Amino acid sequence: MKKLVFAVLVVLAVIIYGAFKNKEMSVTASNAGSVSASNGNSPSGSYKDGTYTGSPEDAFYGTIQVQATVSGGKLSNVQFLQAPNDRGTSIMINQQADPMLAQEAIQAQSPQVSIVSGATDSSQAFIQSLAAALSQAH
Repeated sequence: MKKLVFAVLVVLAVIIYGAFKNKEMSVTASNAGSVSASNGNSPSGSYKDGTYTGSPEDAFYGTIQVQATVSGGKLSNVQFLQAPNDRGTSIMINQQADPMLAQEAIQAQSPQVSIVSGATDSSQAFIQSLAAALSQAH
């Protein structure tokens, strides 16, 4: 029972965090777990245009692997190719955390994003996979 209450609190915290997150960048999310930048006012990028697949990384309850798209030298899209999907709690947490991580990475133009509370393993796996993808774009 304590685990269920804790899981509900974590999910609520993630939802609240997402609701109050800085909304400077308009982001669209699709069912496939893709997030794209739609403002064009970031500084000129330092990446080679293309689509790059990151390494699969362990997120404790599953694997996270991302694909990064660079357009105009800027990180413009992050799509989740793999995410934990065999446990209800993992699915709920990643449904909330994944779009937040992708949005922050696009805004920062970097894999160096904040760890999402309650999704530490997923956040760390995201950072590692995205870093591997973007290392191919240099």
